[in-house]
Amino acid sequence: MKYPKALEELIESLRMYPGVGKKTAERYALYTFNRLDEEQINQIIEAYQHIKSDIFACPICGNLTDTDPCYICKDESRDQHTIIVVEDVRDVIAMEKTNHYHGKYHVLNGAISPSDGIGPEDINIKGLLERLHDQQIKEVILATNLSNEGEMTSQYIRKLLSDTDLIISRIAHGLPAGSNIEYADEITISKALDGRKKYDS
Repeated sequence: MKYPKALEELIESLRMYPGVGKKTAERYALYTFNRLDEEQINQIIEAYQHIKSDIFACPICGNLTDTDPCYICKDESRDQHTIIVVEDVRDVIAMEKTNHYHGKYHVLNGAISPSDGIGPEDINIKGLLERLHDQQIKEVILATNLSNEGEMTSQYIRKLLSDTDLIISRIAHGLPAGSNIEYADEITISKALDGRKKYDS
């Protein structure tokens, strides 16, 4: 079936989302046309616009925020001695849902992956090293994903910090190898935090 041009354009736009195939995109597009009124559609359009105009990466930790700094960085009640290093902002959200970790965060925005042409200079490692000059930090928890890329990244950071007095630990038990933090439940993440191990030099 050939849809009117406007519907076809909406269907193709919706297919930009991961996991959304043609049939799902068609269903969403037809629902939008049949069930949503103009005010609801304008509300969706405004929400999309605000994502680009109002949200940015925290200049300190890299978390998504609409304030400078983000609410986590400016919360003085959090543990100022511990920083947890994650690959993605979604990992921050997953950690926060556990209500188990109350320190600082640092978002790398990726992982080292030579096969994809991603080196240490392509992720936010430099920002991490600059933050670690803060004398308050005593422990760095490496919470990159337990994938080949995540392991490579955590090993690289561990080597960079091997000559410091910092405690370097790695999340461990609870997260199976090859899994992503964002898909783990709160109990699994809590156990991974509790089971973190100190990196041996």
